[in-house]
Amino acid sequence: MEWFQQLGQNILAFFRDIYKAELFKLDDGKSFTLDLFLQLIFYAVIAYIIGSLISRLIGKTILSRFKIDRGTKEAISSVIGYLIAGIGFLIVLRGAGIDLSSLTVIAGVLGLGIGFGLQNISSNFISGITLLFEQPLKVGDLVEVDDLRGIVEKISIRSTVVRTLDNIFVIVPNQKFIENNIINWSYRDKKCRVHVPVGVAYGSDTTLVTEALLAAARRHPRVLKQPTPKVWFNEFGDSSLNFELLVWVDEPPSIPQFKSDLNFSIENELNLRDINIPFPQRDLHIKNPQDLIQLFQGAGNLKVSDSNISTDNSTAQTSDTASNSSGTQSLRDLLRQISYFQNCTPRQIRELIEQGFRQMLPPEQVICREGDPGNSFYVILSGSVEIYSEKLNKHIVNRHAGEFIGEMALLMGIPRSASIRTNEQTTLFVVDHTNLQRLLSNHPQLADQISAELATRSESLASMGILPEKIDSEQGMFKWIRNRINTLFEI
Repeated sequence: MEWFQQLGQNILAFFRDIYKAELFKLDDGKSFTLDLFLQLIFYAVIAYIIGSLISRLIGKTILSRFKIDRGTKEAISSVIGYLIAGIGFLIVLRGAGIDLSSLTVIAGVLGLGIGFGLQNISSNFISGITLLFEQPLKVGDLVEVDDLRGIVEKISIRSTVVRTLDNIFVIVPNQKFIENNIINWSYRDKKCRVHVPVGVAYGSDTTLVTEALLAAARRHPRVLKQPTPKVWFNEFGDSSLNFELLVWVDEPPSIPQFKSDLNFSIENELNLRDINIPFPQRDLHIKNPQDLIQLFQGAGNLKVSDSNISTDNSTAQTSDTASNSSGTQSLRDLLRQISYFQNCTPRQIRELIEQGFRQMLPPEQVICREGDPGNSFYVILSGSVEIYSEKLNKHIVNRHAGEFIGEMALLMGIPRSASIRTNEQTTLFVVDHTNLQRLLSNHPQLADQISAELATRSESLASMGILPEKIDSEQGMFKWIRNRINTLFEI
């Protein structure tokens, strides 16, 4: 029994000697033991934990009070955490009585070892510091590297955590983001343009296709109004006319779901206008159909008549007027009924459709109110509206199809002088300020007609105090208004 006790004591003494054994001497003569090494590791971990807690506290309390985006806050708090941990480790070394100048040789040897043996780790470490300070990508950004696309969740010293759109977390070495070309969808400006390809059957009305695509875009809540959606006619494909709808969004992570929703809307708009989406097809042309018929009849296996063989040169025709079959007029036809759009070319009509949109309103619907900022111009395509003063509780005038409304506030740069509401089911062509500038530039006759209409309302303009004193004729009024429109819209 005593022998076992003695053996146990000898083993304990052996490990105690190892624990207290001198590993090497520092320049100041102090012994560096395993005991001291483990203490340093313990206190270094404590310093790291304290630094992490302080960085999180700063991020949640102090930085949250400032208008700083999530990525910048994460970067600042991470840098602060690493600085506190580093300073804490230096304090631990000093507290242990280690002269920092004596560690220079050891640091040099370790640095040489890291350079040769730990190249990837050191490269990722330096890359992590670069990412935190330069911030080519930040927490919350949508990034794409190689075949990986996702949202940056965390940037640490060695690696970056990316959450894919399928909610899968991928740990990517920081070196990847420094050495490779990175697509950052959220860099500086989160607005980006989305391309949605659409193919329609040959024979489709290209203007109706443009109207359908723009209607689908403007009805989607995530599509930005500015910049406005555009439609490109890309090419004549093998089996289809290939268009592309271009829209702007400010939520890059939602683009896949957004495209799906927009495609559903596009399919609905095309169906409303009886525009067909074709499938790949080939046309077979037979030069001598009678010889083929005789060949089959001579074989006795099949009776073939002329009616069984089609020699038509086209097999994928669509109806010419989709709007008539759907029971509603197209925006193109409605615009053609307005006097100053009757002589527009098909190209100009397409440009009009791109610059404005159709809005259908029920009776008694308020379009705009007195005192509101003038940010839209309206052309009445069908129905009628009432212009009235809410302050005076007074009817002013009714406007009918072919007339324009809301132009005074928008064109003169003043608030709405009256309220407008519909008398019946009404369809409007709506143009905002930015697109009205293009519209007036492309259609100077429209600017002339609006100026002539405003010139007849000299009393209203005078009551608002925006008319100059020396205007003694309607022609002079017209010229002044036309020049004002040119100045406001830089025409």
